[in-house]
Amino acid sequence: MDEKKAQVEKLKEKKEVKRQLEQAGAKPEEPKIEPKQKFWLATYVLILFAFIGIFYLVRFEFFRFAGLYEPLVQRFSLGAAAITLLLLILRIAKAYLIAPLEDPVARYNLKRVANLLAGIGIFFIAVSVLFANWYTAVVSLGLISLVLGFALQTPITSFIGWIYILVRVPYRVGDRIMIGEAAGDVIGVGYFDTTLWEVGGPTLSTTNHPSGRIIKFPNSNVLNSSVFNYSWSLFPYIWNDISFQIAYQSDLEFVANVMRDTANEEVGEVMRERISVYRELLKQTPVDELEVQERPVVVFRVGENTWITAIVRYLVEPRNAGTVKSRLIKKMLQRLNTEPERVMFPKADMR
Repeated sequence: MDEKKAQVEKLKEKKEVKRQLEQAGAKPEEPKIEPKQKFWLATYVLILFAFIGIFYLVRFEFFRFAGLYEPLVQRFSLGAAAITLLLLILRIAKAYLIAPLEDPVARYNLKRVANLLAGIGIFFIAVSVLFANWYTAVVSLGLISLVLGFALQTPITSFIGWIYILVRVPYRVGDRIMIGEAAGDVIGVGYFDTTLWEVGGPTLSTTNHPSGRIIKFPNSNVLNSSVFNYSWSLFPYIWNDISFQIAYQSDLEFVANVMRDTANEEVGEVMRERISVYRELLKQTPVDELEVQERPVVVFRVGENTWITAIVRYLVEPRNAGTVKSRLIKKMLQRLNTEPERVMFPKADMR
């Protein structure tokens, strides 16, 4: 039991597992702010109050000797205060929201996004300060932005989708996902599109084998489509099953034992131990960990064609699903065919 707890704690140290636990409801760690960051925050606050003070001194005609330059000083002090406030907000966002992120790639990308937004804000503030008729300038720029927004609606939406991917992480490079009709392994996440290494597809029958093609789709798809991720860090397995049609006269107990034992041999004791470890992680999430079976399960269903369907259900890693299923089918058929009196399969036109 102690060894299992040690394995659980070791898994919880992984950044992917830690992030998924936080998203599933576990209490996140409090971000730690370095003294250097606190120093810069305090400096920005002091500069902000200084510019605000200059603005009000000018407004109360303290700098009356400036004469014609007084309105200019007032505009510059107000603009400098606005820029300082924007830089203060940028520093706070980087320190409290971006710096605590575990993923260095996400931190780097989000810092670029924050710098971009801050740069745009500084540009608009500078325009309003430099031009006396700032209202006309801002309206003109707003109209230009509106026109560009309509013209570049799809790229802008895809860029927003990229930000969503970075923040919410519905998938990341290396995950196996399905979104819409596209399924595969994520090999690249750009500003505007995502690239998949296709799995399955029209050139292959139903399988988990790569087709050799790549799929590109706009990041905006994540905003209006369901994303199926087969690489959840808290439980990196999927349920798979194999089914056979047998006659009502078959020995169902024998069939169940053969299918269950064969699957047990393939899954192995190591897999069961790993699943038991991940069940400890799932206890910290809303998932009912008791539904996660550590051993293969065999169920029977009545088919529509007067045959019984025998199904064995087991857990497997997504990338090994096709290989494991092929080996299991071969072994099960070999063992079931050794007892034709106890197991009767459909033949010819009786299927």
